[in-house]
Amino acid sequence: MASAPPPTIFVPARRRAMRRRLRVLERRADAPDFLAEDMAEDVLDRLSFLRHQPARALIVGDTAGRLAEALAAGGCAVVRADPAPLPGEQAIDEEQPFPGPGFDLIVQLGTLATVNDLPGAMLHIRRALAPGGLAVMTLCGAGSVPALRQIMAETDGDRPAARLHPQVDVRAGGDLLQRCGFAEPMSDSRTLDVRYRSLRRLVADLRAQGLGNCLARPGPPLGKAGLARAEAAFAAMADGEGRVTERFAILTLSGWNKALRPPKF
Repeated sequence: MASAPPPTIFVPARRRAMRRRLRVLERRADAPDFLAEDMAEDVLDRLSFLRHQPARALIVGDTAGRLAEALAAGGCAVVRADPAPLPGEQAIDEEQPFPGPGFDLIVQLGTLATVNDLPGAMLHIRRALAPGGLAVMTLCGAGSVPALRQIMAETDGDRPAARLHPQVDVRAGGDLLQRCGFAEPMSDSRTLDVRYRSLRRLVADLRAQGLGNCLARPGPPLGKAGLARAEAAFAAMADGEGRVTERFAILTLSGWNKALRPPKF
């Protein structure tokens, strides 16, 4: 009996458009890239600790190219891919089979948070790994943007609207790794705090880093009155310096392609 298709939480076309906007905005000199930089640096740290030296790697979502360049400098043959590719990169749809198999390393930087079929995407990743290959997947997970969530809750009042994406927590991430057949699964989360002087800058940073709203059923537009309420809620949360601290919880999932047992769904 065929399994039911996953629910449509996100609109793929809007997701690609959101990603294309990121690729345009990232070229600006003042473009915010703290999430991509943090994710790339963390992956490099993990690889150095594990002493895993891949011969062939697939890197998805490395917008700044830092991770790909570091691996290539070490002699690794790197294939760069993105849902909104630039010249020199491959187009990729995480919910379809990946190019391969045969990669010793597959890294996903921030692109899995808005796929409708996350277990399916993770299964495609494992199948594209060579025996003994490693997958590292990073995304903004549960606990991210608590300040913005509180602001939106106060703005909407008794009629809350769907404005922010559902998020995966550490436990659910670990369960998914096991279900998809990864060996030695690891799921952990760390936080990155950023201080903002205005709600507009916070929202602009989210959009510039591909974290805008691509929900299939988004809430209604705020309108001028709603925006005024949101800005008032932001101001009420500000500290003595007029800043609000926003938190990004970065979830990292990793596992090896050593187990031959079938995934459990």
